[in-house]
Amino acid sequence: MNQIFESELQKHLHQNKSGWIEVVCGSMFSGKTEELIRRITRALIAKQSVKIFKPVVDVRYSKNEVVSHNKNTVGAFVISESIQILDLAKDCDVVGIDEAQFFDLELPNVCQELANQGKRVIIAGLDMDYKGIPFGAMPVLLSVAEFVTKVHAICLRCGGLAAYSHRLDSTNEETILLGETDRYEPLCRNCFQHATLKNSALHYQ
Repeated sequence: MNQIFESELQKHLHQNKSGWIEVVCGSMFSGKTEELIRRITRALIAKQSVKIFKPVVDVRYSKNEVVSHNKNTVGAFVISESIQILDLAKDCDVVGIDEAQFFDLELPNVCQELANQGKRVIIAGLDMDYKGIPFGAMPVLLSVAEFVTKVHAICLRCGGLAAYSHRLDSTNEETILLGETDRYEPLCRNCFQHATLKNSALHYQ
């Protein structure tokens, strides 16, 4: 969507006290959290009341902060169930949610309720897991959002645009496995397919 048109539409929604949902999605190392923090920072500069939430499972960098790969940070509420957001976000204008793929499947309903209350909801998360399968509640969130931004990393094998998060350890098949460059690499479609085929061949040796 044209950025000027999107900005004007958001302004219109805000003036009419209408809430909406924004989703920033992509692979690992694509800048999702960085973009979430950027939007949250702009809301704070505009003197809007903001609260940010992250799942209790995400303890990679900080227990009570949202942290980007570039080490930018913003304070956050750590919660175990998405329904908790409704109570904690009662008095704010803007709600930020990081690592949305790790939340329970009730999250889309929670975000819909927040938007219906007139709040701006900004969500960041992986749209696909390490197998390239839609991740958790993200497919529904992408469907109900007014604004969707897909960001890309750089493929570490060919230098193209990466949309997939390839797990380096093919023997671990847990859907949720926290890690950084020690466990994952961003890959483009072609390199991801080759890596997946290679891993499958190793399993059958």
